[in-house]
Order: sequence, then structure tokens, then C-alpha cells
Amino acid sequence: MIAISPHQLERNWGTISFASTLYLCPILDILLAQIPAQWQAELRLGLQEALVNAAKHGNKLDPSKTVVVRFSVKDNQYWWEISDEGAGFAPPHICSDDAYASLPQDEAENGRGMCILHQIFDQVHWNSQGTELRLCKQLNHRFWRQPRIKS
Repeated sequence: MIAISPHQLERNWGTISFASTLYLCPILDILLAQIPAQWQAELRLGLQEALVNAAKHGNKLDPSKTVVVRFSVKDNQYWWEISDEGAGFAPPHICSDDAYASLPQDEAENGRGMCILHQIFDQVHWNSQGTELRLCKQLNHRFWRQPRIKS
């Protein structure tokens, strides 16, 4: 079940919550509705990675636990705040292949996924508990770079 908050707690912020699942297409469609077409594929990849991390690693795909996404567009800045009900984790301080070389294969794969977030988004911040991720993409028309992923 997907819940979209009819009441915005803060001006310009929307909220979506859903039970932990990997069926993310309708959620991604809602979160990307205001994104320019040329950025859709790249930001879909980044948001999918973040949502999978919250549902799978944070909430352990427990359907009784919820992932909450707050989102906003302000002055060509697109913001997403993703929180889960998991135990949290300590995010890496740097993202490089060397940082994950000594990890077991499954952990290294997950770590590279977090590095994808740093490549796609302009700002990537976790709260101190590791249960909330804040992402920002600046789409200033004067300084647009080409998306990394071609659709």
C-alpha cells in the first residue's frame, strides 16, 4: 500500500510512505513526476538504489515496517528525504572501489550502490543513526551537465 499525504507539513514538501517492498515502479513514477525528461533515467537509478537500501537493508523487507519519502522542488533543487525503521548503519566516509576491496562480495556490491548515489546526486547526507538519507539534485538550467545515463 502506498500512502500519499494529503496535508503538507511544510510548504512545498510532499510525503509518500509504503510498506517495505522492492516493487518500486509506482513510487518512482510519483517521485520523478516533476523531473525533466532528460534526467529521468539517471535519477530513477539513484532513487531506486536509495529506496532498495531503505526497504531491503534498513527494514529487512519486513512488510510491517514503513519507508517514508519526503520530497520537494525549490529553486531548481530537487530534494528527497528517505527514512526507514531499521537499526541504522555507519555510512562510509569515502566512496571508492578501494574502500570496498577488502569487504565480502555481497557487502562490496552494496557499498558500490551507495557510491552511485554520490555520482548521481549533488548532495548525499545520512543522519547520525543511519536511518535517514537526504538527497539533492541541482538542475540549474545555466549549468546543466548532460545526464550520465542515456535513455
